[in-house]
Amino acid sequence: MSRAFITGLAGPNLTLEERAFLRVAAPFGLILFRRNIEAPDQVRRLVAEARAALGQQAPVLVDQEGGRVQRLGPPHWPVYPPGAAYGHLYDQDPAAGLRAARLGGRLIAADLLPLGIDVDCLPLGDVPVAGANAVIGDRAYGETPAKVAAIAGAIADGLMEGGVLPVLKHLPGHGRPTVDSHADLPVVAADRATLEATDFAAFRPLGRLPFGMTAHVVFTSLDPGAPATTSPIMIGQVIRDSIGFSGALMSDDISMGALSGTLGARTHAALGAGCDLVLHCNGNPDEMRAVAEAAMELAGAAARRTDAALAARRPPAELDAAAARAEFAALMAPHAKVGTVVA
Repeated sequence: MSRAFITGLAGPNLTLEERAFLRVAAPFGLILFRRNIEAPDQVRRLVAEARAALGQQAPVLVDQEGGRVQRLGPPHWPVYPPGAAYGHLYDQDPAAGLRAARLGGRLIAADLLPLGIDVDCLPLGDVPVAGANAVIGDRAYGETPAKVAAIAGAIADGLMEGGVLPVLKHLPGHGRPTVDSHADLPVVAADRATLEATDFAAFRPLGRLPFGMTAHVVFTSLDPGAPATTSPIMIGQVIRDSIGFSGALMSDDISMGALSGTLGARTHAALGAGCDLVLHCNGNPDEMRAVAEAAMELAGAAARRTDAALAARRPPAELDAAAARAEFAALMAPHAKVGTVVA
């Protein structure tokens, strides 16, 4: 029986300590970062050994957006444009923008699936506003809910056509914060009516997606006492009810600076608030053990949602990769201002 957390690993090779941890702690899945990625054969080996230790075909996640957030890159994998590039094309030709977004998702899936990576933390439903922190910035697809939802849906469809499950982030919206939740706790004071019409509205058409990820953001008009990740109000009344997200819900990285308390306390709070899974990314073995000890076995509604999410995995549809990459390059050429790749 899997436990309700997803874990990172320390480096490019599975250590004996990590092998034992995976076997005993039984996380639901794994997430890879640039520190884990060197070359295709090495990634395939790491994934296979980790799954063997777990004794099951556990999901393997990565953040492969394009632009500033791309864990796999040259010389072995292509660089993809930031999300805003799809928005720029969409403004000129909506059909072309959606075609490019779907192709982008499909091509990313074609890069990931042969490595054994079958979940991508993409697309974003965040709607940025003027003056917001640059942590989202050009990762966003636009400034209106309808445009963001349309492009996000196209990317998600492309990923799923390629056999890779999407993760919708960051529910219920990370477009307004003026600080980066990696370092500090963002507080958003917008009234509920404004949030419902903008931030939350972008996510509603995407409630069908198999996985979602919370935002470590406080929305004072709804729950001034806790960020969405640890707020039963935000998860129950907003993410589940108002937005209508029905998939398996994971926290953003539980070790980020926005949250306070021990790793065990954070894990209890997120799962108690309604997250189905806790995400822990940094590969620190002491932190991994603390999260594992606090995470319960998946059961009940959480198990049903995670089972349903994994059941959405499909074999990839046929793809003429050369033709698809040529079409994608032609569509994006005037718009693809590639950001700096970060770990």
